[in-house]
Parts: sequence; structure tokens; C-alpha cells
Amino acid sequence: MPSKEEREKIALALQDGDDVVLAELGYKSEFKREFKLYEVVFFAFSIMGVIASVTSTWSFMLVSGGHVGMVWGWIIPWFFVLTIAACMAELASSMPTSAGLYYFAARMAPAHWAPLASWITGWANVTGQITLVCSIDFTCAQMITTAISVGSDGAVNLGAAPTWGILLAILFAHGIVCSLATQFLARINVFYVVVNLRIVGTCLAAIVCLLVGAGPENRVSTADAWTLFENNSGWTNNGWAFMLAFTAPMWTLTGYDSAAHISEETSGASKAAPIAILVSVFCTGIIGWLINIAASFATTSVAEILTTTLPLPLGQLFLNCIGKRGMFAVWSFIIIVQFVTGAAQGVDASRVVFAFARDNALPGSRWLKQINPHTFTPINAVWFVMFWAGICGLLGFSAAALSSLAGASVLGLYLSYATPIFLRITSGRNKFKPGWFSLGSWVTPLGTIAVSWVTFIWIVLVFPPSEAPTAPTMNYAVVIVMGVVFFAGGWWIISARKWFTGPIVNVNKEEVIERALSHAEKTGEDMEIVREVSDKSE
Repeated sequence: MPSKEEREKIALALQDGDDVVLAELGYKSEFKREFKLYEVVFFAFSIMGVIASVTSTWSFMLVSGGHVGMVWGWIIPWFFVLTIAACMAELASSMPTSAGLYYFAARMAPAHWAPLASWITGWANVTGQITLVCSIDFTCAQMITTAISVGSDGAVNLGAAPTWGILLAILFAHGIVCSLATQFLARINVFYVVVNLRIVGTCLAAIVCLLVGAGPENRVSTADAWTLFENNSGWTNNGWAFMLAFTAPMWTLTGYDSAAHISEETSGASKAAPIAILVSVFCTGIIGWLINIAASFATTSVAEILTTTLPLPLGQLFLNCIGKRGMFAVWSFIIIVQFVTGAAQGVDASRVVFAFARDNALPGSRWLKQINPHTFTPINAVWFVMFWAGICGLLGFSAAALSSLAGASVLGLYLSYATPIFLRITSGRNKFKPGWFSLGSWVTPLGTIAVSWVTFIWIVLVFPPSEAPTAPTMNYAVVIVMGVVFFAGGWWIISARKWFTGPIVNVNKEEVIERALSHAEKTGEDMEIVREVSDKSE
């Protein structure tokens, strides 16, 4: 039994039992655990920012199916995403570490293939995270330019260069916010509570405005709202055109892995992370569908909306339904929601970069994995994310900017989601140790559906938006993703396969036992936990 002085020293290094679990996974605690359950739920929900996300991507559904695209193009993908979220929630509950998906992949893969599985998953996730930051902030910039255009009655329509400038300003502001201390980031969740209430309130206001503002004479019939199909995509095959509408909900329903990436900053992470993942995906899906149904009823002419000069067509629909003042009232809240969404995603992306760099898997890892001694946050990783998001923002000078950025983020993120799920239901079946949340026997059918859906959506999203793309209208998501594939793949073949072993354990057996002793001392638990944790660390 350690002396009183030794126990006090150990207790200072351990905040609670979460650090014991983290030590079992091979990592020492480097963050302060300031996030509580409700804050993690709000954080994950904020990242998806449903009303702002629907506003950003509504054009995809409008073009690819019209009313059918809005209603059924949203709800069909949501059912499949629920299976992915359920599988991810189980993994996050079992292994609550900010390394997240690439750690899951390494643990579930056969030992010989674990480094490669971790490498692929990590690079895919980093790519998706950074492009998601860019796409969120790019659409926030478009919302601002839309407001300027409406405010000037169409006299001022800012082009690509000013939009990119606004994007850089937003990224800079988010870089400052994401660099703040963990304690402040957690307490700012009080603001997230208000914002989430505003998200729900803005969603309800948007639904009412679209349905009531349009008036009975300016609403389509129930039959048309649910079944009228219009193909304005540029593809002659209607079925394929309709599937392109899936881009909108797939982009909106991303980022929920954030609950896993901030688990090292969360109390009771093995419980909080899965709850946040499931609640945020379920609520976002339902609310988003209701908004799209309202928009479908209020859209009397798809062709007319598509001729708008506004960057985001939903702005034109609000303008038609509730006039200039009403549109500004709703639009201002949507801009706030999108700004907060980008800030939350910036935190998530920086934690992914930090965790991957902690295992020396990124160029400049020694610099990127540093924790600022004053804020206890990975400031270098934050600005790395913002810099590359700004570079990706140069796609704003192409006509297909949003579809390219949205496609790249979905391709990267969902590859990183599917890889550990596939390994969980194959080689990892006998390795997996359930956490607080477990799917039990349901994991195999749900995991099979999840992986199959990701495979299908990957095929859909690598195609161009029309049958005859030009340089300005091509799908640059392929360029981004393949650029990363060639870089990461080349690095692996030439060098990384010789030294990268997957997640690096940075806490030894003795440290694990010491942490367990402290935990038992603090909580009054039986000292049997020492032997139990010791066995797990073998």
C-alpha cells in the first residue's frame, strides 16, 4: 500500500475513474475533463446545426428530384445513417479516447494489418474533418452574401473572391475560439444550450413561416408535395438523379463522431459519448425532415426557385413566403447557428489532428501534438486545421464548390466511419469488450447494413453533378480525396509502413496501477480494481 504522500501525488494526476479507463486503452490523461453529459449532447447536436445545414444543402434536393428529392431524398439516407451511428456509439462506449475511429480500427483489425487499418482510417478522418470545417464556414460565408444581396435588393451580389475573403475571416474567428482553454470551451456550452434552443426554435419558426407565410393559395397540393418528381440535375436517368439528392442529408448527418473525439475531455465518457451520438443523429434527422416537408409544400415552382441569383436558394423561398423583413429575421438566426456549428466542428477537427499527431502519423507531428501549458488545448492543431480549411476554400472559385466540399467531407468521414465498423463485425468480433452501450447480437446485421450503405454512397458521390461536366462544374471531391490518397499512400509505401505501428501507448503498467490505486482510494472501491486493471494492461 503506498504511503499517504505517494497517494496524494497519484491523486493529483488522476481526476476520476475515466482516466483509469483511458490508461487501460494506453493513453495518459492530457486534458481536463470539463464536459458533462448534456454538454456533449449539445456539442454533437451543434455540429450538425440542422436548420443551417438544410439551408446550405437544400439546392441538392431541389435539383435532384424537386419535391420527391426534398421529402424522400432526406428520410431514406437517415435510416441508414442510424445504423452507422449505432455501431459507432458502441465503439465509442467501449474505447472512449480522442483518437476515436483510427484507434477503433487498430484494435479491431488483425494484428498484422492494424497499422495499415489505423493509417487509412486516420487519414480519411482528418481529410473529412478539415473539409467539413471548410464547407460549414464556406456556406456561412454564402449565407452572409445572400443577406447582403437581399438587403441591397439585388444591387450587390458578391462574387467568389469576396466570399473567400469572408470565409477566411470566419476561419480566423473560429481559430481564436477553438484555441481557448478547455474550461472555457466547456462553459461556452452554456451558450451552446441557448444556441441549441435557438436551433430548435429557428427550425420551428422556419416551418411555420414556410407553411403559414406561403398561404393556402401558394402551397402545392399534398400529392405534389410528396410525390411530384422533377429532374434538373443534368442526368437523363431519373433514378440516378434522385440518388444525388442524398448528398444533402449525408453532409448534414456528419460530425457526430465529435462525441468520441472529445471523450478525453468528458466526465463519464463511456456513457456520454454513445448517448450524444444517438440523440444528435436521431433528432437532427427528424427535425431536418420536417423542415424539408414544409419547404416542399411552400415551393410552388422548382424551376423559378432555381433561377434565383442568391447563393442559397432557400433564401429565395423564405423571401417569397415571408418577405424581406421576415426573411432577415429568420436568416440572422440561421447565420448564428452556422457560425456556432463551424466553431464546434473546429474543436472536433483539431482534436482529431492532435490525436493522430500524438501517434506521429502527420507531417510535423512533434509540433501538432503539443498541448499549450496555459490553455490545455492543442493550439497548433487548431491553426493547422484552419490553414488547410482556407486552402480548400479556394474551390469556392469553381461553380461546383459546395458539392465538391460536401462530397469530400462525406467521402472522407464515412470511409473512416465504415472501416472500424467493418473490422468490428469481422476480425474484431472476439476482441471487442463492450462498454456501457452495447448492440449485442444486433451488431452484425446493423454493421453489415452500415458498411453496405457507405460503399453505395461512395459510388454516388464520386460522380460529377451532370453527364457532361466542364472544368468549372466538375466534382472536385475526387481531386481532394485522391490527392490525400496518393500522398498518404505514397508515404506509407515509401516510409511509414516501416515505423508506424498504430496508436502509441504512452502510459505503462505501473502508471495504470497507480491510477487505479488513486481511484480506489478516492471512491472507496475494493482494491480488487488494482489487479483487474493490471491484468488489462498486460
